[in-house]
Amino acid sequence: MAETIIIRVQSPEGVKRITAAKRETVATFLKKVAKEFGFRNNGFSVYVNRNRTGEITASQNKSLHLLKIKHGDMLFLFPSSPAGSSSENMDTSISQGLLRPLGVPHVVEDEIDQYLIKQDGKIYRNRDQQLCRHGPLGKCVHCVPLEPFDEDYLNHLEPPVKHMSFHAYIRKLTGGADKGKFVALENISCKIKSGCEGHPPWPEGICTKCQPSAITLNRQKYRHVDNIMFENHTLADRFLDFWRKTGNQHFGYLYGRYTEHKDIPLGIRAEVAAIYEPPQIGTQNSLELLEDPKAEVVDEIAAKLGLRKVGWIFTDLVSEDTRKGTVRYSRNKDTYFLSAEECITAGNFQNRHPNICRLSPDGHFGSKFVTVMATGGPDNQVHFEGYQVSNQCMALVRDECLLPCRDAPELGYAKESSSEQYVPDVFYKDIDKFGNEITQLARPLPVEYLIIDITTTFPKDPVYTFPISQNPFPIENRDVLGETQDFHSLATYLSQNTSSVFLDIISDFHLLLFLVTNEVMPLQDSISLLLEAVRTRNEELAQTWKKSEQWATIEQLCSTVGVQVSGLHEYGAMGSSTHAASSAIWACQHCTFMNQPGTDHCEMCSLPRT
Repeated sequence: MAETIIIRVQSPEGVKRITAAKRETVATFLKKVAKEFGFRNNGFSVYVNRNRTGEITASQNKSLHLLKIKHGDMLFLFPSSPAGSSSENMDTSISQGLLRPLGVPHVVEDEIDQYLIKQDGKIYRNRDQQLCRHGPLGKCVHCVPLEPFDEDYLNHLEPPVKHMSFHAYIRKLTGGADKGKFVALENISCKIKSGCEGHPPWPEGICTKCQPSAITLNRQKYRHVDNIMFENHTLADRFLDFWRKTGNQHFGYLYGRYTEHKDIPLGIRAEVAAIYEPPQIGTQNSLELLEDPKAEVVDEIAAKLGLRKVGWIFTDLVSEDTRKGTVRYSRNKDTYFLSAEECITAGNFQNRHPNICRLSPDGHFGSKFVTVMATGGPDNQVHFEGYQVSNQCMALVRDECLLPCRDAPELGYAKESSSEQYVPDVFYKDIDKFGNEITQLARPLPVEYLIIDITTTFPKDPVYTFPISQNPFPIENRDVLGETQDFHSLATYLSQNTSSVFLDIISDFHLLLFLVTNEVMPLQDSISLLLEAVRTRNEELAQTWKKSEQWATIEQLCSTVGVQVSGLHEYGAMGSSTHAASSAIWACQHCTFMNQPGTDHCEMCSLPRT
């Protein structure tokens, strides 16, 4: 019997081991490779070296032994594809040390991650005239480019950067001699591993194979988002108006996009373009979120506008002097920055919005979902503070191991094991009164070990994804203020905005949500063209949609509420008003009942249509 050998073949999808005979021909071996990797045709090439030298082809008509391929050797497979395809991407991945480890699934990362992966990321420095003793083309320790994770450089920025960016952290992991070949970002698990058959299930039995490891909390050295930026002050002011008018705390979801943050090497910025306010009950000291039947529709509309949910925002404001407009400064180093309950809420949100990552066996690692709090600052003015919680906190929250302390908001509590749930030991390190580092059991736990702070800013030159008018359309779910979204408010909004540019009038995030979600004339199936016009700022597309029958029906509904809208029947003047009126839903002048198109008498009071 021929001697068998095992040959490792590395591809963009990982490493596979192929059994072959020592005297086997190359053609037979390549057929096994094609079958193992799922290639129907010769859509790949195999090389002896990683740099694509020493190609092995079936035309060589030699045995593996003659090619000096031995047991345990590593060969390199590159898919054959046109220019700019996966084979070139594999070269880029290899050069940057970003090949996925064995067992890691193929995932599509966010656009910002794909962009940053291709960037050099190094910090270039000019030649020092006093310390550099070489020519203009030389480099020395005083001017050689620094890596993006260089702690000394980050600490000397103004202000200092305590957390390196996530992509700088990845470069640090993949910067060794093996180029990160064996790097895998493992998600923490606090649950017992299933499938252990050597003993009865918990609480009757547990072993070292299925028992989760103890967790020692540490301050995370990296962060997934390095900056939060609101496009303009009006966004924040409109959100704060609810607290100003009621004194009750308020909540909202941040919609925007992730972009490059150039102030930090390989940094990511969350840009906020709109705030959606879901159904909620707020008091001066509490917030309760209610079920939102429109949540999925809002996400869908935002996606068509080129936006996504990037975080959440809430207020914790107490008025100090109403005459001066000051607020109480209550959150600081002597009290707390985030309460344990807020950390748990942030952890829940981050677990619902995981960060797609190809270096993780699970296909995700951490989260880019941010937390913004409006609270009093040291100058007794409203400040916006940004945070995330660490990946360790996300794991504790996901596996229901963390509880808030009732009487101490700055303290959390790691649950103890019970017959229903096994909870691993959770520790944190502290400094005692003698200056010694000691390990403490996390019962209770200072939540400062779980928090990552993020700078929150406003641009010097405001940006407006949605142009702001002097009389904006009402925000959803503010009925308690008497601000309602209905066709009367729509007619009022249109009458007060006499701009000749229809795109500017219609480009209001809350107005677009109303057009899609209102119960009288929902436009979810016919608004895609308008959303594309708003996303691309295309007035021609907006005018095309304005001529549609749906907008004519909306205008007809507005005309029935008694508000005179300038230019409301512009579409009808083009010769289609009669058709629009006869095919539109109409409101009875006597009982305000909404009747079906084409009817001459009210279906409720039977009076004729006027």
